[in-house]
Amino acid sequence: MTASRAVRIITEVAAVDRPFDYLVGGNTAQVGIGDRVRVDFNHRSVRGWVVSEVDAVGELKPLTKWLGYGPPPPLLDVMRWASARWCSPMSRFLISSSPHRLVTTLPDAPRANALATSVAKGASANEPGVWQLSPTSDPLALILGAYETCREREGSLIVLVPTESWARRLRGRLEQRGCAVASGENEWDRMRARWPVIVGARGVALAPTPRVAGAVVVDADDEAFRSEAAPTWDAVTMLRKRCELDGAPLWLTSMIPSPTLLDRGAYHEGSDLVGGWPRVVVLDRRQSDPRDGALSREALDAAHRALAGDEAVAVAVVLQRLGKGRLFACRRCGELARCAVCAQGEEEFDGQLACAQRHAPRANFCQACGATNLRRVRVGVTTLARDVAAQLSQSVSEVTAASDADVQLNRVVVGTEAIWQRVRRCGVVIFVDFDQYLLAPRESARRAAVTAVGKAGRLVGSRREGRGEVVLQTRRGEDPVTLALTSGDFTQLIQDDRETAELLALPPYGALAEVSGDGAEEFLAGLGGPDVTVHPSPGGFTVRARDVTTLSDALGALARPSAKVRVAIR
Repeated sequence: MTASRAVRIITEVAAVDRPFDYLVGGNTAQVGIGDRVRVDFNHRSVRGWVVSEVDAVGELKPLTKWLGYGPPPPLLDVMRWASARWCSPMSRFLISSSPHRLVTTLPDAPRANALATSVAKGASANEPGVWQLSPTSDPLALILGAYETCREREGSLIVLVPTESWARRLRGRLEQRGCAVASGENEWDRMRARWPVIVGARGVALAPTPRVAGAVVVDADDEAFRSEAAPTWDAVTMLRKRCELDGAPLWLTSMIPSPTLLDRGAYHEGSDLVGGWPRVVVLDRRQSDPRDGALSREALDAAHRALAGDEAVAVAVVLQRLGKGRLFACRRCGELARCAVCAQGEEEFDGQLACAQRHAPRANFCQACGATNLRRVRVGVTTLARDVAAQLSQSVSEVTAASDADVQLNRVVVGTEAIWQRVRRCGVVIFVDFDQYLLAPRESARRAAVTAVGKAGRLVGSRREGRGEVVLQTRRGEDPVTLALTSGDFTQLIQDDRETAELLALPPYGALAEVSGDGAEEFLAGLGGPDVTVHPSPGGFTVRARDVTTLSDALGALARPSAKVRVAIR
């Protein structure tokens, strides 16, 4: 008598984070590990994934239906690790790596052909590791070099870029050079079939290729690679783990590498680090005429020069917000109201000024000159667009994440960083209030400021080209960030960030998690001891440990309360 075959599955019901065993019947005999199935789960028909084969013990329900291919078996090991690393149900990662339609057959993958001689000349033989590149440096040479290095290896070369629009452009460039590329949700079957090159944004870190031949991450410090929705997983960390398991080389690029990134591989400097940055003009508004509008006279001059050119979009004005906070500035001397303890921008709370952490609440006066006539620094894209239109006597387009992507833009655009997605080239980028970056209440504020200017540089061109410029309106003209941007030398900023991270036990020298939600206090009630500490924070609680394994194990061992809890592990 033939022994019954049974499989262990994980259902899509995230609230039930444990596996269950089912029998394989005649209509589901083709089921393999990783495949998707439908089962009877507590009198409900739900989908699930086969994670292993087991011995049939006791009375088991049969599988209802085979739903085609799912993630390959090697990727399941990565997902088990990710589930523990970010304290999340494994089903969340299984969903991310599964097709949105039934895939019951796989195409034959093409060979990774050698590049043509003319194309191969443009490839760079870069060593794996962390590469600091200027913002206008074309990463295509590094990607082609990685393709040639990995071409004879088993598996796929995965290339991650921050946005889907960038991925579409990169795919076209690679296909023009003879590379077989898969990307997008509609080509899940190609990725599962081991297409030679897979290109995409954050989700491609979980591409269902059975084996990774190598990986390239462009702008690896970009915040787009970190999911803000639970689980708050990081694509760079995920892809690094896959490369580690498959013994594959990994290339990471960054404009200004973070301490965490520098901990992930050998550091290399690209060529032309200074010449590849844009020409940066810093305008200290403390010296401006108080009757000037949103744009100072010098910024207006730069805008008029750009409007005299032939670019479809000549001027881009960027305003980055600080959430609900509004910076204050002195009407007499122009100094910003900053906390005496942490130097962050101050907000108004109950008639007093204080930073977000409430370090040193004080009365409403200027600490530089003693004046009491502080004014709010105006924020809001709509108001700014109205003022810029009046100053330039031009029609202005507003660009935010909610804007219609198909609307034709005017020659002057005002908006948030969504401008990077809509505008490909312009004459000048004006940061109307660069202090919103410099005084952001987070440890990565300086890198975010530099990265924003780098992205603006991709629109206006490099110093070497001499085509356009980036204008920074600030009240902190002597800030180390603005000085580094004008000189193009970021060595000291990188070193300072590394020393600060080590001193404060920030990643990679320590691990931390932000726990929030109505059930956060109940969830953390039993946590404590010498290895893990809990501290209140403005959004909930900050949990610290000496390393991420200790932190994940401690949080993973806690029972989840009925109230909502969000755990974001760095």
